[in-house]
Amino acid sequence: MDFVIGGLAGAGATVITNPMDVVKTRLQLQGEMRARKDTSAQYRGTLHALYVIARTDGAFALQRGLTPAVLLGFTMNGIRLGLYHMADERGWIRNRKGVISVYKAAFWAGVSGYVGAMVSNPLCVIKTRIQATSHPSIAVGRQHRYNGMMDAISTIYKTEGVRGFFAGVNAICIRLAIGSAAQLTTFSATKEKLINHNICDKNSPFALAFLASCISGIAVALTVCPLDVATVRLYNQGAATSSGLLYNGLFDCLRKIYKTEGLHGLFKGIGPLYFRMAPHTTLSLVIWDVLNHYFVK
Repeated sequence: MDFVIGGLAGAGATVITNPMDVVKTRLQLQGEMRARKDTSAQYRGTLHALYVIARTDGAFALQRGLTPAVLLGFTMNGIRLGLYHMADERGWIRNRKGVISVYKAAFWAGVSGYVGAMVSNPLCVIKTRIQATSHPSIAVGRQHRYNGMMDAISTIYKTEGVRGFFAGVNAICIRLAIGSAAQLTTFSATKEKLINHNICDKNSPFALAFLASCISGIAVALTVCPLDVATVRLYNQGAATSSGLLYNGLFDCLRKIYKTEGLHGLFKGIGPLYFRMAPHTTLSLVIWDVLNHYFVK
């Protein structure tokens, strides 16, 4: 049940935040391996990207990749939140006095994030490539033309083999381990602080989870943005072309982005990343915490 509750929380949050994920992906692929001064921007920020995508490809394009995104939200968060909740229930994230230990919480949150990322990576690849696909007039990054999720699975397997489904797996595992540690540790510690300072109490699970998750969302967005940019690039590059792969792994990708696009390149899409991560973190953790509260009760 721990895994089902975590999965439902992630899937529910994904439905609402997927448009921001589409925008984030496009902004992070824009100007790939080109200096900022040499880039003609198709998307001039979050709001402009929402407008351009809806105008050119239609409003439904803002929900592109929703099916793999929902499955990803269920799978990744089911494993990640489920493992972390099990660790919490067994007292593995607390010291002898029963108080949350930041180090123990960060460790188990990181482990749960790493495992969740490893298992769900194929869905991440499919989701990212479908989200990046657009009309040629507003296309950014390499374009993969799939007729839905099943066609994507078939095409990737035929052209890239099983290895294609695990493109960028090292990047997403590191990204989610760090992001999960930041998210769940700050969430758990903040909840405890709010209760101890009588700002919220255990009998108000919604308000308690909402305030704690708002703070947690800020920590996550600031922590993972460079890793998120690199992960999207690695997912979208696909099989080697005649000119070879653009990136040979996470650290090569980070190095090339910084060298070519500068520090700005590593923080591309931080606006939509935050506007996706903050509500996603809030929704998923509130749903997760409230379901756990009532299920246990």
